[in-house]
This record gives sequence, structure tokens and C-alpha cells, in this order.
Amino acid sequence: MKRARTLLLLGVWVAALPYLGFPYSWRQVLFTISGLVFMYIAYLLYKEEKIKRKETEAPASFDNFSENSSFQENRKKI
Repeated sequence: MKRARTLLLLGVWVAALPYLGFPYSWRQVLFTISGLVFMYIAYLLYKEEKIKRKETEAPASFDNFSENSSFQENRKKI
């Protein structure tokens, strides 16, 4: 939840930044830094989601080769 709150506050900051009266050069630097922070937080959220998805995935099964097991069983009976 902390990251979501940070994204909200950063969004408010970016929305208000043009109206705060900073000089043009400072404003460009602040927008660049804000964008980099957005990208970093988005990357962290992406990594976290990828780990969660990997943990919840079912293990790989090889059901497409299940017919071979019955073939082996029939062969043992002969």
C-alpha cells in the first residue's frame, strides 16, 4: 500500500508542478526526476507481480505424454 500512496502523491505533484511558479529550467529537471521515480516504482510493482504470479502458477505437467504409460503397461502384460 505504501507504493500506491507514493504513486498517488507523485501524481498530485506532477499535476501541480506547472502551477507552482518554478523557473522553466527547474521545472524540466523536476519533471524528469518525477518521471524517473515513476518508472522505478512501476518496475518494482512489475517485479512484485511477476513473483506473485510465478508462486501461484501450477507446476508444469507433461500430460501430453500420458498415453505412453499405458503402452508400457500393455507391453508388460504380453
